[in-house]
Amino acid sequence: MTDQLLDYARRYADAHADRAGVAATPVEGLVILHETAPTALQYAVSRPLVALVLQGGKRVTMGSSTFDFGAGDSLLITTDVPTVSQITTATRALPYYSLVLELDPTIIAGLVGEIGPVPFEADRPVRVDPTEAEVADAALRLLRLLDRPGALAVLGPQLSRELHFWLLSGRHGGAIRALGVTDSQAQRVARAVAMLRARYAEPVKVEALAEAAGMSLSAFHVHFRSITSLSPLQFQKQLRLIEARRRMLALGEAVSDAAYGVGYESVPQFTREYGRMFGQPPARDVRQARTRMSTAA
Repeated sequence: MTDQLLDYARRYADAHADRAGVAATPVEGLVILHETAPTALQYAVSRPLVALVLQGGKRVTMGSSTFDFGAGDSLLITTDVPTVSQITTATRALPYYSLVLELDPTIIAGLVGEIGPVPFEADRPVRVDPTEAEVADAALRLLRLLDRPGALAVLGPQLSRELHFWLLSGRHGGAIRALGVTDSQAQRVARAVAMLRARYAEPVKVEALAEAAGMSLSAFHVHFRSITSLSPLQFQKQLRLIEARRRMLALGEAVSDAAYGVGYESVPQFTREYGRMFGQPPARDVRQARTRMSTAA
């Protein structure tokens, strides 16, 4: 089954992947990643997702935790958290392939209501485990429909729901379940995270975030750090720095424009904090990243 899943993913990705190695699919939230060489470090604030690695290897770091995983493993991220990732094993002969599905809270909430009360956990936002057979089987049947739009329109939603069901029923279930439990700590913190995402360039008071989460200030601090591994201030800072890096790389913005654009009032402060996060000053980091992209192209 795993070989079949890799074969379908390979054929689709090879035909549809863009220059960044991302093959979008007609299924909402589903992409296939394809790389033919190890990548540089990639910084992102990931939304809840599951990634089934089919070939090659990857490393993901969140806070002080680092996960190395490869073919046959699944990476699960259950909340919006800043991560540093790198594809570590990939060649032209044996490229890296993974199937990435953003988790749908609406589907999860519906399934949780049908499955009934079962314990859930939300204290480990990132985890890696072997991919379960039922999950791989549902993913395979979904991939088989990608080039059959008529069948996909009818059967795709059902298969996507089945895939969520098997994820909920498996070893990842306790963590995923928290996304679909009304007014759980995970959902409350998610409301605060959504506010930070929308207003990352503005000064946002912690009291306003706690109010959005429906928590006291002290409880909010505890639960926000437990779920995201960061304080609200650290989370906003990483959002700003990751967005500034994207603007400089993708839009060609100058360092000062990117700094002011994401809410910094001082370019020297921006440069210091950027260097602490990315390991070097912004101008040098962007110059080296562009050189790598040019060489890869």
